[in-house]
Amino acid sequence: MNGQPLPCSQEELGSLFLFEKLAPDQIARLCREGRVEEFEPGPVYAEGDDATCFYVLLEGTIVLSRRIGDYDVEITRSSSRGVYAGAFQAYLGDRLRQVYNSSLRVLEPTRFFVLPAETFAAIMREWFPMAVHLLEGLFFGTKSAQEAVGQRERLLALGSLSAGLTHELNNPAAAAVRATSALRDRVAGMRHKLGIIAARPYRRDTLETLINVQERTAERVAKATALSPLEASDREDTLSDWLDDHGIGDGWQLAPTFVQAGLDTDWLDQVAAAVDADTLEDAVRWLNCTVEIEVLMNEIEESTTRVSALVTAAKQYSQLDRAPHQLADVHELLDSTLLMVSAKIGPHITVVKDYDRRLPKIPGYPGELNQVWTNLIDNAVSAMDSTGGDGTLTVRTARDGDHLLVEFRDTGPGVPAEFRDRIFDPFFTTKPVGEGTGLGLDISWRIVVNKHNGDLRFQSVPGDTRFQVRLPLASADPPPPQEETS
Repeated sequence: MNGQPLPCSQEELGSLFLFEKLAPDQIARLCREGRVEEFEPGPVYAEGDDATCFYVLLEGTIVLSRRIGDYDVEITRSSSRGVYAGAFQAYLGDRLRQVYNSSLRVLEPTRFFVLPAETFAAIMREWFPMAVHLLEGLFFGTKSAQEAVGQRERLLALGSLSAGLTHELNNPAAAAVRATSALRDRVAGMRHKLGIIAARPYRRDTLETLINVQERTAERVAKATALSPLEASDREDTLSDWLDDHGIGDGWQLAPTFVQAGLDTDWLDQVAAAVDADTLEDAVRWLNCTVEIEVLMNEIEESTTRVSALVTAAKQYSQLDRAPHQLADVHELLDSTLLMVSAKIGPHITVVKDYDRRLPKIPGYPGELNQVWTNLIDNAVSAMDSTGGDGTLTVRTARDGDHLLVEFRDTGPGVPAEFRDRIFDPFFTTKPVGEGTGLGLDISWRIVVNKHNGDLRFQSVPGDTRFQVRLPLASADPPPPQEETS
């Protein structure tokens, strides 16, 4: 938007705090190469447009705002003469994409001193070469530091992923190894018992009955239901008594296996009816091997299924085989993240999932959303650890108008009032030295707000802190990658 051109007054320029130390010939050059323009109430320039001019307020009221999601958020309002906006980083040249990083509008007829970006850059390099070097070093140094610490933050997230995955894989993998070793012994024992039975003078119909009992035994193992400790103990006593009454030694060792498989005295009566008294013990022990083998195979199946589920969850968490931008099920992302960080959460913290499963998939970057969940969960766990470790983490999803809400609630001590205005600032952390970089919430804010056009906010009182992520249920095509500006 172009304003109404007006005469430039050297005396007025020299009265501004920005130019008061300049020599008269420098003020004259500014008036000669710049211009004074008056704008009626309304927009002056828009965020994201090419930064072509440097604006200095002479008279009036300005408002600077930034686009967050579907809303323009006011960040500055001023009537102070000499405040500036626009292409104030033009001196960085082509090393930075020169766009306006905010929108400027005026609330009343307002006069600006306007300097073309190229002229502003040339004047800065000519008049203040040392200052330009210092500003360049500060800008690019800060940017490099942010990138380095951001890389560190990603490595920490990868470390959490590796630690969580290793911890979760250890139990089912160890169980599968133990079950496989035990299975080898049981199969060898079964071959031995089968050899003993084969050496006996069984009738053909007796063997067929025994084989039929074995098949039905295997079926009952697969359908066995879990018993309470008291029920299991009572049934073990009953089976042990039956085995003792029928002259089968060490019945107390066989009974727990039969009870685990859901077998009772009625089943043992069927076995006793199928064979004579002399071979009953060999038949029972042979069938005991059958039961143990079935139980061990079930354990191996459960363990390997658990391992497979963990690998699937790790792939879901890291999104290694997925397109960067896609429709994503938020609940799948949350579940995979909770699984990956379960080692850090530990048994002392209760996790409650309050999901609205009716919510649709949303467009976004799942891998980066998982990073947001990881950061917010990590902060919640750290807060509860600081008060002794016990607590409850509640993860809730709900619909909030045309947005999907993901809320992380913890029962920690809350965010102190003096820190609340700085909680999303880069490098700010309340964690002990060595435990935090201060970029987790800053990175999360950038991912949610800048990349997903969403919103990240928090509410906090002692015992109830809630970080809320709101993501659009629908969005336009993914934006092209842009170089970030400070």
